[in-house]
Amino acid sequence: MGDGDGARRLVVVFESPVAEAILRLTPDLGFQAVLVEPDATRLAGTPRPRGDRVVHDLAAAHLDEHTDVVLTDHNRAEVGDVLQQALAAKTRYVGIMGNPKKEGPHVAALRSLGVADEQIARVHRPIGLNIRARTPAEIAVATLAGLIADRNDRPGGFDF
Repeated sequence: MGDGDGARRLVVVFESPVAEAILRLTPDLGFQAVLVEPDATRLAGTPRPRGDRVVHDLAAAHLDEHTDVVLTDHNRAEVGDVLQQALAAKTRYVGIMGNPKKEGPHVAALRSLGVADEQIARVHRPIGLNIRARTPAEIAVATLAGLIADRNDRPGGFDF
């Protein structure tokens, strides 16, 4: 369910090449983007193009029902905690990168935190349109295209 008018907030979680590619594209695509990186040491020396906002926890990103949250690394220790917070905040969209052919580690992490299966099912994986994206830039384009399709109430090409 899109909101065709105005910018939508996109919270990109975890510094990564995919996060950098997403953040480069978001201003031109109508997203207000925030990078959440809990580990400040991972940002050392990383240039922030176009004044991207960087915060260190989800609370500082001001999540609400108009916010899309995308995790760009499924192997981080913080995955369960971050997803639990994003789901509890009633965010509009929550997604995590990963291979659709196997269960992601986020499922076990959320179950260990007592998150109900119906909430776990809200986490989209993989994220983005099925364009066989491989590089960080391709994954960013696929992710943003999927969010644009959703914003415009279009189905996109999500079948994997």
